[in-house]
Amino acid sequence: MFGAPRPSPEKQGKPLYNSAVLACGGRVVLEQHKTLLPTYDVFDETRYFAPAPEVRTAAFKGEVLGITICEDAWTEADLWPEGQLYDLDPVRELAGRGATLLLNISASPFQAGKQEIRYGLIRGHARRHGLPFVFVNQVGANDELVFDGLSFAFDGRGRPVAVGAAFGEDVLTAETRQEGSEGLFRPMGATESIYEALVLGLRDDMRKCGFTKAVIGLSGGIDSAVTCALAVAAVGAENVLGVTMPMPFSSVGSVEDSAAQAARLGVKCLKVPIASLYKAYVEALAPHFAGMAPDVAEENIQARIRGNILMAFSNKFGYLVLSTGNKSELAVGYCTLYGDMSGGLAILADVPKTMVYQLAAHINRAGEAIPRAIIEKPPSAELRPGQLDADALPPYDVLDRILREYVEELRSVDEIVAMGFEAEIVRKVAGLVDRNEYKRAQAAPAIKVTTKAFGVGRRMPIAAKVS
Repeated sequence: MFGAPRPSPEKQGKPLYNSAVLACGGRVVLEQHKTLLPTYDVFDETRYFAPAPEVRTAAFKGEVLGITICEDAWTEADLWPEGQLYDLDPVRELAGRGATLLLNISASPFQAGKQEIRYGLIRGHARRHGLPFVFVNQVGANDELVFDGLSFAFDGRGRPVAVGAAFGEDVLTAETRQEGSEGLFRPMGATESIYEALVLGLRDDMRKCGFTKAVIGLSGGIDSAVTCALAVAAVGAENVLGVTMPMPFSSVGSVEDSAAQAARLGVKCLKVPIASLYKAYVEALAPHFAGMAPDVAEENIQARIRGNILMAFSNKFGYLVLSTGNKSELAVGYCTLYGDMSGGLAILADVPKTMVYQLAAHINRAGEAIPRAIIEKPPSAELRPGQLDADALPPYDVLDRILREYVEELRSVDEIVAMGFEAEIVRKVAGLVDRNEYKRAQAAPAIKVTTKAFGVGRRMPIAAKVS
């Protein structure tokens, strides 16, 4: 059984179905088209496909098969905050038509916590209808989406008979009449699953786009350190290049920490000082900036020089540039267009800053791959003397909780304030999120790991009046 687009005979509507094709002995036994076509978050299926006109069972080798595709099984009312999303339940229809074995083929994208939701969803169908249920999920990544596998086979009482690998291909043989055992399923923790998703997402993106090597700007900060460790896990240390680009504002510790990070991971690290380049920029602009105090314009020149250098390595050697910014920074615009935002893939762009630290702890679980000095260092862009993130932003533990409510849970400013957050801070954060949509529209693709990532699942206008 495999998925394929199949032509629709109808003269009106979309010309294709999203179909599951069951074939045996060189002939097609059944084509079951997908019934429920989602249009929320990252999904846009009605743009391409027509819904199935009916659901049908198929007699096959002593069983009556009830076949569904992905969203067809996502009919549990409790999953949807505002009540049941669909009037039709294809699984119930097939069970009512005499199915003895339920099957679902899926390309269900990963987000933290979704593995447990899927498990409970399919188990619930098996228990509700008293039928064995086999759920098979795609493995791999495409652009922003990671498909994490973790397929299940349940008995008619909703106990797992077989559980497939997460984040890796797997081949299992399951006896559908066998009694299951509850101990087979052990969900990953959020940090571990996000780590595995990011590694798989990077590896598959590079493979599919024809890249074998990656280059990263190492700043001595936590974000570039975690990005470098993820890249090493995905493609090997021999395929990762670190470049440190110090300025006079860069602390000695940052340069030394970058070198130490590269050494611990076995990554080659090059040093390209940029002070002379920065001086040339400032001198060229001096006649036009005469009488004006240095400000963010001069600060951002440094970040853009670094971005240009990384892109030069990409052009010369065919490396993929990995930008290192996290979701917290991207949300509030604490990042530089054409500077630190330069790159072909943003691994951490859906990872809040507080989760970056949790990933660092996970990476260091078997040894100090990321130096403790990097983890304990106060976050700083180091674009002016003594600069710290805390000078411009709320503490990250506060910022990330506000961002979660505003971006992922879609709560209003008033609702978030009612939760106990300081009104002035909430208004500031919400305003920064709204005003920086233009930056995110020009950012490198991110790997989605939360319920709501910036990108195709959150389509907001750039030209919009904000407070």
